Amino acid sequence: MHITGKDPAATLNDEIAAAGNLVAVLRREQAVLIDADIETLPALTEEKAKLVAQIAVLANARYQALAAAGFPDEEAGMQAWVASPAASPAAGKAWNDLLAVVRSAKELNRTNGLLIGKHMSRNQAALNVLHGNRHANSLYGPNGQPTARTGSRGLVIG
Repeated sequence: MHITGKDPAATLNDEIAAAGNLVAVLRREQAVLIDADIETLPALTEEKAKLVAQIAVLANARYQALAAAGFPDEEAGMQAWVASPAASPAAGKAWNDLLAVVRSAKELNRTNGLLIGKHMSRNQAALNVLHGNRHANSLYGPNGQPTARTGSRGLVIG
């Protein structure tokens, strides 16, 4: 890692590399989720956590450099810095490359979350069957006909 004082672009290549590694782990995670190889997930989760921590350290160094250069220590500040004469064209390209990799990571993470949700739904359905509650959260009864679920109470006339 190259963490230096006042150059907001100093960590960009390291951030791109770390984010690229995160994308690779997220792709592996997606393959594992598709294959339902659940035993592999804890190792991938640990690897993701380490990469996210590394990315956070690098981003914090970039934010500190932005603040030292007189820009807001946030993404908008970085955007303003790369548009300023202080930044080189290479820094602007690296920033855009980082943003593209981060977008890929976010989309993969979103998709993986959906896959995890599907696995959880299947597991819950299996647990319901094991507990004798086969039709919990089902729209159809055991005869295949729709079940009427109303929240109304019986009317007592007296």
